[in-house]
Amino acid sequence: MIISVILKKLKNAFTDLLPIILVIAFFQIIVLRQPLPQMGEVIFGALLVVAGLSLFVQGLEMGLFPIGETMAHALARKGSVFWLLVFAFALGFSTTVAEPALIAVASEAAEIASSGGLIDPGKASLDQYAFGLRMSVAFSVGLAILIGVMRIIRGWPLHYLIIGGYVLVMLMTVIAPKEIIGIAYDAGGVTTSTITVPLVAALGVGLASSIRGRSPLVDGFGLIAFASLLPMIFVMGYGFIVFG
Repeated sequence: MIISVILKKLKNAFTDLLPIILVIAFFQIIVLRQPLPQMGEVIFGALLVVAGLSLFVQGLEMGLFPIGETMAHALARKGSVFWLLVFAFALGFSTTVAEPALIAVASEAAEIASSGGLIDPGKASLDQYAFGLRMSVAFSVGLAILIGVMRIIRGWPLHYLIIGGYVLVMLMTVIAPKEIIGIAYDAGGVTTSTITVPLVAALGVGLASSIRGRSPLVDGFGLIAFASLLPMIFVMGYGFIVFG
Protein backbone atom coordinates (compact mmCIF):
# COMPACT_ATOMS: atom_id res chain seq x y z
CA MET A 1 0.00 0.00 0.00
CA ILE A 2 2.67 2.48 1.06
CA ILE A 3 4.98 1.41 -1.76
CA SER A 4 2.23 1.90 -4.35
CA VAL A 5 1.50 5.40 -3.00
CA ILE A 6 5.21 6.30 -3.13
CA LEU A 7 5.54 4.97 -6.68
CA LYS A 8 2.45 6.94 -7.73
CA LYS A 9 3.90 10.15 -6.26
CA LEU A 10 7.22 9.54 -8.02
CA LYS A 11 5.42 8.85 -11.29
CA ASN A 12 3.42 12.09 -10.99
CA ALA A 13 6.57 14.09 -10.26
CA PHE A 14 8.39 12.51 -13.20
CA THR A 15 5.41 13.28 -15.46
CA ASP A 16 5.51 16.93 -14.36
CA LEU A 17 9.24 17.15 -15.11
CA LEU A 18 9.08 15.22 -18.39
CA PRO A 19 8.45 18.30 -20.63
CA ILE A 20 11.58 19.97 -19.20
CA ILE A 21 13.62 16.83 -19.77
CA LEU A 22 12.39 16.52 -23.36
CA VAL A 23 13.15 20.18 -24.15
CA ILE A 24 16.70 19.93 -22.78
CA ALA A 25 17.30 16.61 -24.57
CA PHE A 26 15.99 18.00 -27.89
CA PHE A 27 18.23 21.07 -27.89
CA GLN A 28 21.24 19.17 -26.59
CA ILE A 29 21.00 16.29 -29.08
CA ILE A 30 19.29 17.83 -32.16
CA VAL A 31 20.38 21.49 -32.06
CA LEU A 32 23.71 21.49 -30.25
CA ARG A 33 24.52 17.88 -31.25
CA GLN A 34 26.63 17.34 -28.17
CA PRO A 35 26.35 14.79 -25.38
CA LEU A 36 25.41 16.07 -21.98
CA PRO A 37 28.50 16.75 -19.87
CA GLN A 38 28.86 14.56 -16.77
CA MET A 39 25.95 12.35 -17.76
CA GLY A 40 26.04 10.32 -14.56
CA GLU A 41 25.78 13.36 -12.32
CA VAL A 42 22.99 14.81 -14.46
CA ILE A 43 20.93 11.63 -14.23
CA PHE A 44 21.54 11.33 -10.48
CA GLY A 45 20.59 14.97 -10.00
CA ALA A 46 17.39 14.49 -12.02
CA LEU A 47 16.44 11.53 -9.81
CA LEU A 48 17.01 13.68 -6.72
CA VAL A 49 14.78 16.39 -8.23
CA VAL A 50 12.00 13.84 -8.86
CA ALA A 51 12.26 12.53 -5.30
CA GLY A 52 12.43 16.03 -3.84
CA LEU A 53 9.44 17.24 -5.83
CA SER A 54 7.41 14.23 -4.70
CA LEU A 55 8.25 14.90 -1.05
CA PHE A 56 7.56 18.62 -1.45
CA VAL A 57 4.11 18.10 -2.96
CA GLN A 58 3.28 15.53 -0.28
CA GLY A 59 4.41 17.95 2.41
CA LEU A 60 2.17 20.67 1.00
CA GLU A 61 -0.84 18.37 1.02
CA MET A 62 -0.18 17.06 4.53
CA GLY A 63 1.14 20.17 6.27
CA LEU A 64 1.12 23.65 4.78
CA PHE A 65 -2.30 23.67 3.12
CA PRO A 66 -4.14 22.31 6.20
CA ILE A 67 -2.29 24.72 8.51
CA GLY A 68 -3.23 27.76 6.42
CA GLU A 69 -6.87 26.76 6.08
CA THR A 70 -7.22 25.76 9.76
CA MET A 71 -5.79 29.05 11.03
CA ALA A 72 -7.97 31.04 8.64
CA HIS A 73 -11.09 29.20 9.86
CA ALA A 74 -10.10 29.69 13.51
CA LEU A 75 -9.41 33.42 13.14
CA ALA A 76 -12.62 33.94 11.19
CA ARG A 77 -14.63 32.17 13.91
CA LYS A 78 -12.91 34.31 16.54
CA GLY A 79 -14.44 37.32 14.82
CA SER A 80 -11.47 39.65 15.35
CA VAL A 81 -10.60 41.53 12.17
CA PHE A 82 -7.59 43.08 13.89
CA TRP A 83 -5.92 39.75 14.68
CA LEU A 84 -6.83 38.39 11.27
CA LEU A 85 -5.07 41.32 9.60
CA VAL A 86 -2.09 41.01 11.95
CA PHE A 87 -1.85 37.33 11.06
CA ALA A 88 -2.11 38.09 7.34
CA PHE A 89 0.70 40.66 7.49
CA ALA A 90 2.90 38.47 9.69
CA LEU A 91 2.36 35.46 7.44
CA GLY A 92 3.29 37.38 4.29
CA PHE A 93 6.31 39.01 5.93
CA SER A 94 7.72 35.89 7.58
CA THR A 95 7.28 33.56 4.61
CA THR A 96 8.92 36.09 2.28
CA VAL A 97 11.90 36.65 4.57
CA ALA A 98 12.45 32.90 4.57
CA GLU A 99 12.01 32.55 0.79
CA PRO A 100 15.19 30.96 -0.63
CA ALA A 101 14.69 32.51 -4.07
CA LEU A 102 14.52 36.02 -2.58
CA ILE A 103 17.66 35.45 -0.49
CA ALA A 104 19.55 34.32 -3.59
CA VAL A 105 18.31 37.20 -5.76
CA ALA A 106 19.06 39.82 -3.07
CA SER A 107 22.59 38.49 -2.65
CA GLU A 108 23.18 38.40 -6.40
CA ALA A 109 21.77 41.91 -6.82
CA ALA A 110 24.16 43.20 -4.17
CA GLU A 111 27.12 41.60 -5.95
CA ILE A 112 26.11 43.09 -9.30
CA ALA A 113 25.51 46.53 -7.80
CA SER A 114 28.95 46.38 -6.20
CA SER A 115 30.69 45.29 -9.40
CA GLY A 116 28.91 48.11 -11.25
CA GLY A 117 30.19 50.70 -8.79
CA LEU A 118 26.72 51.54 -7.46
CA ILE A 119 27.55 50.60 -3.86
CA ASP A 120 30.76 50.12 -1.91
CA PRO A 121 32.40 46.74 -2.48
CA GLY A 122 32.81 46.05 1.24
CA LYS A 123 30.98 43.16 2.89
CA ALA A 124 29.04 45.51 5.16
CA SER A 125 27.69 47.45 2.18
CA LEU A 126 26.75 44.25 0.35
CA ASP A 127 24.95 42.87 3.39
CA GLN A 128 23.17 46.16 4.01
CA TYR A 129 21.97 46.43 0.41
CA ALA A 130 20.77 42.80 0.30
CA PHE A 131 19.11 43.12 3.71
CA GLY A 132 17.32 46.34 2.72
CA LEU A 133 16.11 44.71 -0.48
CA ARG A 134 14.79 41.66 1.40
CA MET A 135 13.05 43.79 4.03
CA SER A 136 11.43 45.98 1.35
CA VAL A 137 10.07 42.95 -0.43
CA ALA A 138 8.98 41.20 2.79
CA PHE A 139 7.15 44.29 4.06
CA SER A 140 5.44 44.75 0.70
CA VAL A 141 4.27 41.13 0.63
CA GLY A 142 2.96 41.41 4.18
CA LEU A 143 1.04 44.52 3.21
CA ALA A 144 -0.18 42.83 0.02
CA ILE A 145 -1.61 39.87 1.95
CA LEU A 146 -3.23 42.28 4.41
CA ILE A 147 -4.93 44.15 1.54
CA GLY A 148 -5.95 40.85 -0.03
CA VAL A 149 -7.57 39.70 3.20
CA MET A 150 -9.39 43.02 3.48
CA ARG A 151 -10.61 42.50 -0.08
CA ILE A 152 -12.07 39.12 0.86
CA ILE A 153 -13.72 40.50 4.00
CA ARG A 154 -15.17 43.59 2.30
CA GLY A 155 -15.91 41.99 -1.07
CA TRP A 156 -13.89 44.50 -3.09
CA PRO A 157 -13.61 43.71 -6.82
CA LEU A 158 -10.24 42.12 -7.53
CA HIS A 159 -9.75 43.56 -11.02
CA TYR A 160 -9.98 47.19 -9.90
CA LEU A 161 -7.18 46.73 -7.37
CA ILE A 162 -4.97 44.80 -9.78
CA ILE A 163 -5.43 47.26 -12.65
CA GLY A 164 -4.80 50.23 -10.36
CA GLY A 165 -1.69 48.59 -8.98
CA TYR A 166 -0.18 47.89 -12.39
CA VAL A 167 -0.95 51.43 -13.53
CA LEU A 168 1.10 52.61 -10.56
CA VAL A 169 3.87 50.16 -11.51
CA MET A 170 3.99 51.57 -15.04
CA LEU A 171 4.12 55.16 -13.78
CA MET A 172 6.91 54.35 -11.32
CA THR A 173 8.83 52.51 -14.05
CA VAL A 174 9.05 55.74 -16.04
CA ILE A 175 10.69 57.71 -13.22
CA ALA A 176 12.48 55.01 -11.20
CA PRO A 177 16.29 54.67 -11.37
CA LYS A 178 17.08 52.32 -14.24
CA GLU A 179 19.42 50.29 -12.01
CA ILE A 180 16.51 49.05 -9.90
CA ILE A 181 13.77 48.43 -12.49
CA GLY A 182 14.90 44.94 -13.52
CA ILE A 183 15.37 43.87 -9.91
CA ALA A 184 11.94 45.24 -9.01
CA TYR A 185 10.21 43.25 -11.73
CA ASP A 186 12.08 40.08 -10.78
CA ALA A 187 11.20 40.64 -7.12
CA GLY A 188 7.56 40.26 -8.01
CA GLY A 189 8.24 36.73 -9.21
CA VAL A 190 10.71 35.39 -6.67
CA THR A 191 8.44 36.26 -3.75
CA THR A 192 5.75 33.87 -4.96
CA SER A 193 7.72 30.67 -4.64
CA THR A 194 7.94 27.46 -2.64
CA ILE A 195 7.16 28.75 0.86
CA THR A 196 4.89 31.73 0.27
CA VAL A 197 2.42 30.38 -2.27
CA PRO A 198 1.06 27.31 -0.41
CA LEU A 199 0.40 29.14 2.87
CA VAL A 200 -1.03 32.27 1.25
CA ALA A 201 -3.29 30.32 -1.11
CA ALA A 202 -4.54 28.19 1.78
CA LEU A 203 -5.19 31.33 3.82
CA GLY A 204 -7.33 32.87 1.08
CA VAL A 205 -9.36 29.73 0.42
CA GLY A 206 -9.86 29.02 4.12
CA LEU A 207 -10.92 32.58 4.85
CA ALA A 208 -13.36 32.75 1.94
CA SER A 209 -14.85 29.42 3.05
CA SER A 210 -15.40 30.76 6.57
CA ILE A 211 -17.17 34.01 5.67
CA ARG A 212 -20.83 33.87 4.75
CA GLY A 213 -21.51 35.17 1.26
CA ARG A 214 -17.93 34.60 0.03
CA SER A 215 -17.03 31.98 -2.57
CA PRO A 216 -13.70 30.13 -2.23
CA LEU A 217 -13.50 30.01 -6.03
CA VAL A 218 -14.32 33.67 -6.66
CA ASP A 219 -12.97 35.34 -3.52
CA GLY A 220 -10.44 32.82 -2.18
CA PHE A 221 -7.84 33.38 -4.84
CA GLY A 222 -6.07 36.58 -5.83
CA LEU A 223 -3.78 36.94 -2.83
CA ILE A 224 -0.82 35.71 -4.86
CA ALA A 225 -1.47 38.46 -7.41
CA PHE A 226 -1.07 41.08 -4.69
CA ALA A 227 2.05 39.33 -3.43
CA SER A 228 3.56 39.69 -6.91
CA LEU A 229 2.40 43.26 -7.48
CA LEU A 230 3.38 45.24 -4.41
CA PRO A 231 7.06 44.12 -4.31
CA MET A 232 7.62 45.81 -7.67
CA ILE A 233 6.30 49.08 -6.26
CA PHE A 234 8.25 48.87 -3.02
CA VAL A 235 11.53 47.80 -4.63
CA MET A 236 11.37 50.72 -7.04
CA GLY A 237 10.74 52.91 -4.01
CA TYR A 238 13.80 51.34 -2.39
CA GLY A 239 15.72 52.24 -5.54
CA PHE A 240 14.76 55.88 -5.10
CA ILE A 241 16.34 55.79 -1.62
CA VAL A 242 19.52 53.91 -2.61
CA PHE A 243 20.20 55.28 -6.10
CA GLY A 244 18.12 58.47 -6.08
